[in-house]
Amino acid sequence: MRRQGGNGLPAWCTVAAMPALATRFTGFDRTAMQFWHELAAEMTKEWFTANKQRYEALWVAPMTALLDDVGRRIAPAYKPLKLGAPKVMRIYRDVRFAKDKTPYKTHIGAVITVAGKSVGEGGNAAMYLHFGLEEEFVGVGCYRFDPDKLAKWRKAVAGKPGEALVPLIARLRKAGYAVGGHDDYKKVPAGFAPDHPRADLLKIKGLTGGFPEIPKGLFHKPELADWLVKHGKAMAPLVIWLHRNVG
Repeated sequence: MRRQGGNGLPAWCTVAAMPALATRFTGFDRTAMQFWHELAAEMTKEWFTANKQRYEALWVAPMTALLDDVGRRIAPAYKPLKLGAPKVMRIYRDVRFAKDKTPYKTHIGAVITVAGKSVGEGGNAAMYLHFGLEEEFVGVGCYRFDPDKLAKWRKAVAGKPGEALVPLIARLRKAGYAVGGHDDYKKVPAGFAPDHPRADLLKIKGLTGGFPEIPKGLFHKPELADWLVKHGKAMAPLVIWLHRNVG
């Protein structure tokens, strides 16, 4: 899974509830990507205000329909846990403490979390989607554990739960999923043996699982929902492990 950056997957602490579902997902329009190119070239409040309805029609509405359908269909794989309502990220960047004052993102992000917790509240993503100018990817998990979750992660990995996690990760990797950490520590943390059998897992700062690359052309077809459901169900055991052992 490609690095998303930030404290978790991109901007998960600034999300806006999705609008009411109006139509079923039929695929993203073939002109949708052009919107990001134009926004990147203009990047002004005046331009975005004039094109906001276009953004909502090309991206927000279909993303809403897509995740409403996908979330409902992957929910049985998480029982008895419950999934939160899908949420779409704000397009506005938080520039208060950033050197880059660019006001808008050039991608759309959306997330379904476990047990109704937002990522900012310690939730794990049952699915995160990122589509836009820079790249397209889908994944699950938690990009960066907060201090409390990191401590729980290390305890679980070093104990019996960690023994079950190793073959689970191996199966998913064999099936083509990119499971692992990001910007891992170089050394095993203090309090654990340097030669611990799961030393590689003890050194990571978060655990995510990236889906395979979306097949060419599927982005514009209703079958994208089926593809996401298939992979979302396959990744559910990893997210469930995280929820039960890390929180």
